[in-house]
Amino acid sequence: SNRVSRRQAERWYGEEEQTGAQPQQAAPAPAAAPEISMVDQLKQLAELKQQGILTEEEFAAQKARILSS
Repeated sequence: SNRVSRRQAERWYGEEEQTGAQPQQAAPAPAAAPEISMVDQLKQLAELKQQGILTEEEFAAQKARILSS
């Protein structure tokens, strides 16, 4: 389970890096992607932080991104 969490954290961190460095491009919406609630996303972030996968700064940045959407 740590491997999945780590990959997810890397993906989120990578998306943050890309959006800061490149203009946003319209990405096609996934056809059947399940909608994850804001609460569930925040719980996942908290777990990643607790496991030491995310730093406090990464956690705060991702939390702000989730709450702003």
